Amino acid sequence: MLDKPSELLERDREWQALAQFADNPALGASLGLVYGRRRQGKTFMLELLSLAANGFMFTASQLYGPENLRALSEAYRAYTGTEDPVRFADWREAVDALLRLGERGDGPTLVVLDEFPYLLDDEPALPSLIQAALSPMSRAMRQSRTRLILCGSAMTTMRRLLIGTAPLRGRAVLEMNLATLDYRATSQLWGLDGEPDAAFRVHALVGGTPAYLGMSAGPLAEDGVDGWVERGLLNPLSAMFREGNVLLYEQPELVDETLYFSVLNAIAGGACRRSEIAGRLGRPDGSLSHALAVLEEVRLIERVEDALVAKRPVYRIAEPVIRFHQLVIRPREAAIAGLGGDRVWPTVRDTVDAKIYGPHFEQLCREWTLVYAADASRGGFVNQVRSATIACREHRQGHEIDVVALSENSYEPTVVRAIGEAKATGRQVGTAELERLTHLRELLPPAKVDGPVRLLLFSRSGFTRELRRAADARTDVELIDIGRLYGGS
Repeated sequence: MLDKPSELLERDREWQALAQFADNPALGASLGLVYGRRRQGKTFMLELLSLAANGFMFTASQLYGPENLRALSEAYRAYTGTEDPVRFADWREAVDALLRLGERGDGPTLVVLDEFPYLLDDEPALPSLIQAALSPMSRAMRQSRTRLILCGSAMTTMRRLLIGTAPLRGRAVLEMNLATLDYRATSQLWGLDGEPDAAFRVHALVGGTPAYLGMSAGPLAEDGVDGWVERGLLNPLSAMFREGNVLLYEQPELVDETLYFSVLNAIAGGACRRSEIAGRLGRPDGSLSHALAVLEEVRLIERVEDALVAKRPVYRIAEPVIRFHQLVIRPREAAIAGLGGDRVWPTVRDTVDAKIYGPHFEQLCREWTLVYAADASRGGFVNQVRSATIACREHRQGHEIDVVALSENSYEPTVVRAIGEAKATGRQVGTAELERLTHLRELLPPAKVDGPVRLLLFSRSGFTRELRRAADARTDVELIDIGRLYGGS
């Protein structure tokens, strides 16, 4: 197994999967795909893998016509060490030569083609050429040990290589969609272990994209999160200032930028259902189906079903930088440029608290419940955690439940194991929140309850003494502060 380099922070699981693929000694060439949005560290990780495996890596560029083929020829000559010039006549010859690299010696040879969608611009038939070269009775499958990885940032293009009737469907043994780091890994990346509230605020504003550490004037200095925001995120000279725009324009699938910006702005502002989004835009409900589907496919938004009622989805911003741009920068761009971020930032605290920190804290609480909570804390095995809205005859309205932990198994009824309330305000959570959560538990559909349902209270600012005493006297209540959110189970 190839050891993970010290330069690569986090990504343990991803490195293990790539190392197993690259180091597999079995005879027969194999294919893998790695894709994800830009700035997630795909190229960096594959460069480290190529160095560790003594492999061949070629990164394509947006060049005209046969320029990439010429560049690949020269990179191939340098890798193989031949003194004779190499000029591949076409891509068929190039694919054949790359797969024959795995015929040298007894071990596998890693070959990485980065920015693969640029190569498709030169030769749209390239997937078919690779398919033919990897057919079951081909020379590559009988004599080569090449481990070929295709990598790209155009997510739709990369996904379509393996779906439907695509030539490479069924050929790949590795498909890695490199996502952003989760909130705990982001805290470690930024060096904020032991500072959970600062780590939370950073993640709520810029998420878990590794490259943002360098792009946003990080890590934090003595002036803390506020100073970092003012000199980084709200600095018109910073690379992060227009990142919310850049992310959208980088997606080739988004052809009507005005529509997509409007949809994102509506969702960031609190319109979470399709009818609400359509109402804000003044458009028919059905006219947004394609825009929502595309934004979801490129992972700028996420569609989440209600935990208790089927086919009642809500939409959320999946990329915090987009949310920050839509809510803070875009409406005040001229003021930020004229007055400076240090004068604008204090004026948007209410917006940030209500529309960024609040929803983000709820999401992290759901993630903690699913990924990090012990079964004893969440009432048993849980494999789905969502939010829900539940009807209440007593109050004649629907109540929102921030956290609903579900156990879903095939051929068995879905069971609610726990429900939770998440508070990101500066006020400590007290007994009133526990009474409300107890009331909401009584409203759960009986068909979804099988045994005690635990009550989870999450707070960014801690709990009152009265609530702590009440929780200590019961066996069905868990109090989770931000320290436990970042470091406990």
